[in-house]
Amino acid sequence: MAELLRQQIEKIVELTDDEFEFLLSHFTARTYRKHQYVVQAGDPAPNDHFVLKGLLRSFYINEAGKTHILQFAMEDWWISDPQAFHNRSVATLNIDCIEDTEVLYLSLDMREKLCADLQKMEYFFLKKTAAGYVALQKRILSLLDQNAEDRYDQFVRSYPTLVQRLPKALIASYLGVSRETLSRLSAT
Repeated sequence: MAELLRQQIEKIVELTDDEFEFLLSHFTARTYRKHQYVVQAGDPAPNDHFVLKGLLRSFYINEAGKTHILQFAMEDWWISDPQAFHNRSVATLNIDCIEDTEVLYLSLDMREKLCADLQKMEYFFLKKTAAGYVALQKRILSLLDQNAEDRYDQFVRSYPTLVQRLPKALIASYLGVSRETLSRLSAT
């Protein structure tokens, strides 16, 4: 399963077998059950998680009790509470498992050590962080400027496998629409 991590990294930087083994020694494997929390708001969130198997979501619950889904993460994706991870603070987000999940996680200390010892990983994380910012900008602009139908169409085009794996209620929450609106959109 760790080969999935190597494949992702090698889309950006080449690794020797020794470099990959060294890199892998900085990660820890963990398995989670469906509905289990990986991160809970108010708790420390010291790790960044690479998904080997399964499906997760990060979400925020506002003071009125409304859940806002920020991100999904399936195989070959990363997920964390970036603010808590990078600032070594408590989480504002929750991350839970939609399916049974296997991850490799990396603490900020281990990531910094890895980047210092294997400089090409610093470049890898720089590129992944930049891609994450671009994706976040697209998501924000989509929520600001697109109607529900356009957001749904974009989601289906961008993440066709997620549409098959996610309950409609979660897709609706991610898109910021009601379950009824999503049913109408998915029927057209």
